[in-house]
Amino acid sequence: MKVYISATLRNFFGKNESLDVEAANIKAILDYLTDEYPEAKKILFDDSENLRGFVQIYVGEENKSDKSYWKEEIDAGEEVLLLPAIAGGAPVESIISDDRRKAITFDDKEVERFSKHLMLRDIGVKGQKRIKSARVVVVGAGALGSPVIQYLAAAGVGTIKVVDFDEVSLENIQNQILHTSRDIHRPKVASARDKVRNIDRSIQFEDVNLQLTADNIYDVIDGYDLVIDCTDNYKSRYLINDACVLAGIPLIFAAIFQFEGQVGVFNVNNGPCLRCLYPKPPEPGLVPTCSEGGSISPLGGIIGSIAANEALKLIIGIGNHLDGQILVVDSLYLHFRTLNVDKNADCPLCGFAPTITTVEDFDYEDFCGLREDEDEEPIESVEPDELARRIEANEPITFVDVREPHERAVLRFPNAIVIPIGQLARRKNELDKSVDTIFICKQGQRSALAIRTLREAGYDGSMYNLKGGLDEMKGIIFSHEGAWL
Repeated sequence: MKVYISATLRNFFGKNESLDVEAANIKAILDYLTDEYPEAKKILFDDSENLRGFVQIYVGEENKSDKSYWKEEIDAGEEVLLLPAIAGGAPVESIISDDRRKAITFDDKEVERFSKHLMLRDIGVKGQKRIKSARVVVVGAGALGSPVIQYLAAAGVGTIKVVDFDEVSLENIQNQILHTSRDIHRPKVASARDKVRNIDRSIQFEDVNLQLTADNIYDVIDGYDLVIDCTDNYKSRYLINDACVLAGIPLIFAAIFQFEGQVGVFNVNNGPCLRCLYPKPPEPGLVPTCSEGGSISPLGGIIGSIAANEALKLIIGIGNHLDGQILVVDSLYLHFRTLNVDKNADCPLCGFAPTITTVEDFDYEDFCGLREDEDEEPIESVEPDELARRIEANEPITFVDVREPHERAVLRFPNAIVIPIGQLARRKNELDKSVDTIFICKQGQRSALAIRTLREAGYDGSMYNLKGGLDEMKGIIFSHEGAWL
């Protein structure tokens, strides 16, 4: 049996893209995998031995994540896919009404500008008028948002709102093609506004420089026809999904990680939502985000272009789309898979008896594991400036680096012990309880998970988390040789 491992999980399976497993059913496959790769058990199963909600198991194109399928015999020729969150469509009518389409007119310049669309039988004048009358929200102006925003503008979408709260940094330039070196330290939405104006000044563009919350998301998406999720964190994804379902707005989901991407269409014609596919996100730090794990430069363009294409098909009302499906693209091994997503009758948001009726009543911090348990001992942190002072004073400190090898190759932390999170419990005796131990990662999330892991394993030494991770240490200058990192 050929078992394919999604890119997000490969570090737990010896970096293998696929494994040949001699097994007749899913249970036997999972037993083999967790015996052969013990560190994978924690990411696949929770403490109650249940499959985690952010992991899905597909046999061929069918979702077999429910335990009731696990003892069914699988044909030897079938392919099994372990698919984590990173997080058959049929043609439908346009999401733009005929009344709005008929109210649109073109001048001679627009006829010339959109001539390649007007010549296409499936688009023509009616389709292009629908594009011009469409109102689309793009959340995220990074690697995914870059191609989405530019292709929507080039296609002639009449109103585009871009939401992002971040500024352009040098490391963004590699794969966020919306921005250039001149945009560094500018808000990403300002850079997006300039690019759209350079494409077509007649487009109604709204730049919204804020972080989405339950309090503001309704105002952000109200009155729009379509939302495209180009974010890079789980809290935003579930917040956007829930708001779109409750507001009755279709959602296009796009995600990337390293060499793999996913695209899906949710909330169309009473179809499934994100929670139907992934009932729960992974715990913080368990799976790195795109910003932590990186991605190859063209991947955002590949997945973002597909997302923009799905958006235009929904606006025009043509072709097959990914409603009820998710497209998984592995750019490293050139695998493209379209998997079915069933609507979950028990979904707390879009099922037959929903329990989530408003985003304000739902605690996304708690749901995504971002809120600390009041009964749990708080994790002590050390500020980057304070750590710099202690390093300068040559204080005895043990540093534990829990980052991936490729991250350490880019930025090395001197004199650190390298221990992956999955090995911490069995290697705790390597730590010296007589000195402070400071855990480091890129942004401070995985290192916090490392401290919790050691506490559960019974380690009672003094442990601190580097607040903000190494991202917050980059600008600190040390007295010797200009810099320490």
